[in-house]
Amino acid sequence: MPLQVQIAKSLAEFSLDVSFASESGPLSILGSSGAGKSMLLRCIAGLDRPDHGQIVLNGRTLLDTEKGIQVPARERRVGMLFQHYALFPHRTLGENIAFGIRHLAPEEQARRVAELLGRTHITGLEHRYPREVSGGEQQRAALARALAIEPEALLLDEPLSALDTHLRSQMEAQLQETFAAFPRPALLVTHNIEEAYRLGEQLLVLSGGRVAAFGEKEAILRYPPTVEVARLTGCKNFSRVRPVSENTVEALDWNCTLRVSRAVEATAAHVGIRANHIEFAEFGSAGGVAEENVFPCWLARSSETPFRMTLYLSLQGPPGFGEHFLQAEVSKEKWRLFGEKPLPWHVRLAPDSLFLMPS
Repeated sequence: MPLQVQIAKSLAEFSLDVSFASESGPLSILGSSGAGKSMLLRCIAGLDRPDHGQIVLNGRTLLDTEKGIQVPARERRVGMLFQHYALFPHRTLGENIAFGIRHLAPEEQARRVAELLGRTHITGLEHRYPREVSGGEQQRAALARALAIEPEALLLDEPLSALDTHLRSQMEAQLQETFAAFPRPALLVTHNIEEAYRLGEQLLVLSGGRVAAFGEKEAILRYPPTVEVARLTGCKNFSRVRPVSENTVEALDWNCTLRVSRAVEATAAHVGIRANHIEFAEFGSAGGVAEENVFPCWLARSSETPFRMTLYLSLQGPPGFGEHFLQAEVSKEKWRLFGEKPLPWHVRLAPDSLFLMPS
């Protein structure tokens, strides 16, 4: 594996204890605030020292506490992109980009800076200072600076969070373009599952300084191993369960019995379903209502965005106090088809959309 990490570090708030091996290509690191995401990047970059462990990049040992190996940050050939750009305010964008390659001949510095200005789409801004350009242009310059040293790994610490929606979309497209041309490990820290999914090929989920899940993003979203991972990856619907048979559970909080596609293990304690996977059965069709895992539902309340509706649903009966409502997400187009229809409606919780998790 191009990047192998096995480190531990005790901090005041929590202990970081992480082990994984990453292939070339973008890896999204997802977790809530305080999970250890930024500290992990800082340890790989050499900006912080783990208490013990090992970091190997492309066969080169950057850290081995047992052997006393600690390669300085400036010699690791790791490019780092920070959340708030970290550009030198008294240097132009061109000077910022060239900062890490000042040891090269002036002609090579100029060639590399010109190339990166073009790759990050800020050609013509090289003589401006950070205060004279937008946040998005500052972040593009910071990305160019990270790439200027021709790094063996690229580390990005929430690079989009300080940007507004329009600039975030532009910068995300820039990162996709960069990753496509960067055949080396790229680690992207974020707390946004949609951003993690769009930009990363694999997913590493951190919780309390530990690896809660690691692997292909689709597999983790489809079958999250724990309730915590399900929540971090955007799932909003959970119920405690009681196993009934090999493929059936009683959802205690939803007041229904569910058939699931996978065999029910003895450790199953919760069932989950993502809001966008909840289906609405055909109204007035007896055959539709007779399908498995189809239940009458009542609308408790709704929440609207410009393009989607979030519906809070009570199963089996009208909403009461303290219920565990199901959240369903539907497009505005679908909402217009049935939003005015009389209650109860009917929802289907497809067996292959449900996933079981241990306690």
